[in-house]
Amino acid sequence: MTAQLIRNAYEAALTMTAVLISWAAALAIEGAAGLHTDVLVLAVVLTLTLASGQRGAGTRRRLTALVVLPVAAGASIFVGRLIASHHVVGAAVFTAGIALAIWIRRYGPAATRAGTLLTLPLIALLVVPGPALPPGAQSGLVTWLWSALTGVLACCSVWLVQALGDRFGPWRAEPVPERPARRSRLHPRPSTRMALQMAAGVAAAFTVGYLLFDDHWPWVVLTAYVAASGNRGRTDVLRKGIERLAGACAGTLLAAGVAAAGSTGHTSVALTFAVLAVALWLRPLAYAYWAAGMTCALSLLLGYYGQNAQHLLPTRLEGIAAGAVLSVASAWWLLPVPRRRTAT
Repeated sequence: MTAQLIRNAYEAALTMTAVLISWAAALAIEGAAGLHTDVLVLAVVLTLTLASGQRGAGTRRRLTALVVLPVAAGASIFVGRLIASHHVVGAAVFTAGIALAIWIRRYGPAATRAGTLLTLPLIALLVVPGPALPPGAQSGLVTWLWSALTGVLACCSVWLVQALGDRFGPWRAEPVPERPARRSRLHPRPSTRMALQMAAGVAAAFTVGYLLFDDHWPWVVLTAYVAASGNRGRTDVLRKGIERLAGACAGTLLAAGVAAAGSTGHTSVALTFAVLAVALWLRPLAYAYWAAGMTCALSLLLGYYGQNAQHLLPTRLEGIAAGAVLSVASAWWLLPVPRRRTAT
């Protein structure tokens, strides 16, 4: 266990180094171009989520990420603005994009990786508290370019740190062998089932979030996505939902305690990075640690933007609980995936 914790700490350190490099580069661009501070959050989220999937990746996978992620990041900004101006249409486009990224897994490992890259900017929309650029941006093209550049920064930061880690660090990345997809005997295929379950859960989360939680609807949608992500059956979704809720409770309470202590400004930003580092370190042990860390970091982030973590505690927990229930219900009652499934 001790050796595993040390290795986890090393991998977490690599990821956080990449995150800090991406954040610093985005900070420089923000100051030079007069962008909104939300572009910093976008850079952090993309780098954080990209790092694990690129560990041990070959040249072909990295080039795929360099093409897909910036394009998806730019397109996601339009989806975010569509949600803000036409909620129903934007929610439908978001839901279709998430479901499509899962459905294309049927076409093999390359399609699976591309689908994962497509979802990263969409999930970032649920984390970033607003558009990545100010409303006064000159045109949609400018918005797309800055967002795409943020995706390029994330890729380069991850690759630089991981390459240096492999060259000079105590451990090298262990490439994961690709297993060829086998024809599934299930009808519809597991990828189709999971896509439909995700679409139903996310669509229901958008509806419930918009009707009951007003501007805090992302908490419901994010939980519904996380609980259903990588669905391996009813028990798996139920376990993730419970761990997400338990971790969120712990993380929100921790953030409320930090807010009560009066930590604001730069101190709050430093604490956010520290919490992310600890969450990355403990994530391989149990998903609840990651859920607690991410929820705490998001609460600190919203506190930095002026929201009261203590005041929003009940609403946040209600939204997370609602998202978990909707995701579990979708997995249990809509074309449930058997516990032992063959291939996507």
